Amino acid sequence: MEVLRYAAFTDDSNGGNPAGVVLDANGSDDVEMLAVAAEVGYSESAFLVPVEDRRFAIRYFSPLAEVPFCGHATIATGVAWAERHGAGTMLLDTAAGEVRVETSTRDGLTTATLTSVPPDLAALDDVVAERLLDALRWTSDDLDQALPLRVAFAGAWHPVVAAATRARLADLDDDFDALSGLMAEHGWTTVQLVHRTGPTAFDVRNPFPPGGIVEDPATGAAAAALGGYLRTLSLVDLPATLHLRQGDDLGRPSRLTVDVPAADGTGIAVTGSAVPLP
Repeated sequence: MEVLRYAAFTDDSNGGNPAGVVLDANGSDDVEMLAVAAEVGYSESAFLVPVEDRRFAIRYFSPLAEVPFCGHATIATGVAWAERHGAGTMLLDTAAGEVRVETSTRDGLTTATLTSVPPDLAALDDVVAERLLDALRWTSDDLDQALPLRVAFAGAWHPVVAAATRARLADLDDDFDALSGLMAEHGWTTVQLVHRTGPTAFDVRNPFPPGGIVEDPATGAAAAALGGYLRTLSLVDLPATLHLRQGDDLGRPSRLTVDVPAADGTGIAVTGSAVPLP
């Protein structure tokens, strides 16, 4: 397999979230894909298997396990494909359902927009919520009460936990083992920690123990889930365009644009650029 390396949600190779991309994984099995993802060592790698013209099966692997959907690796895949075969539309058959990717190139920079599967939202049991806060080493006083605890889905499940202050968001010191165990128990992919900085602006961090890393510098799947969360709970005026800042605390600045349609049940669009890594 030819493995490409891209940083997604950035126009600078020093920013964004790195992803491995295999544009043709035809004939490769789970063991091979997991081994490649582990060797690459990024939070996720994407593996395309061509089905027909511009339609693909796609699978995502962290260094430890397969995940149902990964936004930043999808953006990286869309950009990598467009740079080699031309901008346009791609249809990806993910484990979570069909994801449409639109790509375009302007002034030498290629951008991709993914449209998620229909989002969903679930309540968080009080006992589980307490365990989650304990694992994060947060208390209820740290929370923004205007943004209630929920578990959001747009291809993968992510608890949404809103910090009342930017300082609380900056001070990430979770119990990795406790958080990892809790997330495995409930099938969560990352934890979406957010601080609202404006009506449609958020600073975001994403602990990612299931991927074997402390934190993800840009998380497109969680961004889409956040869009669905805000729409379902009527926490933004619709339609809305959200601007998410992520990765600054890690020294890998990432910028995600999230378009939230007004109609319930419609997918959430997440846009970002990507650049090849040396």
